[in-house]
Amino acid sequence: MTPDTPPRGTPASPAPLHGTPAHSTPAPGAPVTAPGTDPHGATYPTGSTAAPGDHPGPARPPHPQRPHDRPVPLARLLRRLGPRPPAFGGSTTARDLAVRHRLLLALSALLTLSLFLSYEGVHGDADPLRTSSAPAVLSIDTALYALGQAQDDAAQAAPTSDFQKQISVAAQSLAAAAGDGVGGPAGRQALQTVAGLITVYAVKVQQAQLQPSDSVLRDAYLSYATSVLAEPGSGIRARLSTLLAQQQDAVRRQASFGPLLWFGWTMTLLLAGVLAAALLETQLFLRRRLRRRYNRGLLATGALLVAGTGTALLFTVWTHRGMAHTRTLLDRPLTGPLITDAGRHTASYLAHTGFRASAAGWILIGGIVLMALAETGLRRHIDDYRFRPR
Repeated sequence: MTPDTPPRGTPASPAPLHGTPAHSTPAPGAPVTAPGTDPHGATYPTGSTAAPGDHPGPARPPHPQRPHDRPVPLARLLRRLGPRPPAFGGSTTARDLAVRHRLLLALSALLTLSLFLSYEGVHGDADPLRTSSAPAVLSIDTALYALGQAQDDAAQAAPTSDFQKQISVAAQSLAAAAGDGVGGPAGRQALQTVAGLITVYAVKVQQAQLQPSDSVLRDAYLSYATSVLAEPGSGIRARLSTLLAQQQDAVRRQASFGPLLWFGWTMTLLLAGVLAAALLETQLFLRRRLRRRYNRGLLATGALLVAGTGTALLFTVWTHRGMAHTRTLLDRPLTGPLITDAGRHTASYLAHTGFRASAAGWILIGGIVLMALAETGLRRHIDDYRFRPR
């Protein structure tokens, strides 16, 4: 009898069909187990082809995966590879506010500096023109006209009071021109020389008038006096004409609107336009992003910008127009009543230029106020986003 042959008298168990689990009858006294469980109480799938003795054992929880075995989400991968997202849940409001804040302050500072330099370039010469250059031109014209009248009176046979009066007018006009600072120290020195020559001229004419009309000595005195008055290059008229030309050049220089001033005012107007556009864009940004219909600080900044720039521009136009009229009026020889009329018109053209020139200091103050208003208009919103928890 071989080991695989069952003992005699024992019925052989039928072989289980393929794919069907074999069920054995439990021995007497053995515990009865439900299908799908083993004697230890562990469950296994009832449809399994494994026999009860071949089940994998009790069910265990799945083995936790290690971190590097986990699948990386696409969003997390993109965040690792791409740039860091902005704070506050992806919002760029804080950065946009900061950029607009710096832009408004920078534009306000540049506009203040440009407007101050351009304004001072025009009005800085208006007051010297009104108080010094224009009166000096009129004084020299008056002296030349008085000396011409005195020369006509010197030819009279007897001394006349008109001659003395014209000499006094010429001397007083030169003193006024010296007080106006004609040509600086060199100009004042030249005026002192001319004043001395006028005295010599007056003395020689008086000596000639004391001589008989047919006296040779009279002719000699008059000839010497005429040479003192009209000698080319060194006479009184030549010296005064040189000083007059210098003062007329000063008037033209002070009343001119050169390339630098054109460039300065062009840049000023461009900066004012850019700042106005930046204020409008910032107001629209606050309305769109923060639902702020109006920002009082920005509105006040815009109002001050328009009022300040417009006032400075208007003052400049008035002042330059008056200076241009003064230049045209004094750039030609004046005699007799024309001198008086020119003085009256010059005073009218250059009226209030001192007050307008003093407004240059208010430009700096206005610029500081402009920046303060822009700062006030945006600071609250910047602080709100700066201290917002992340």
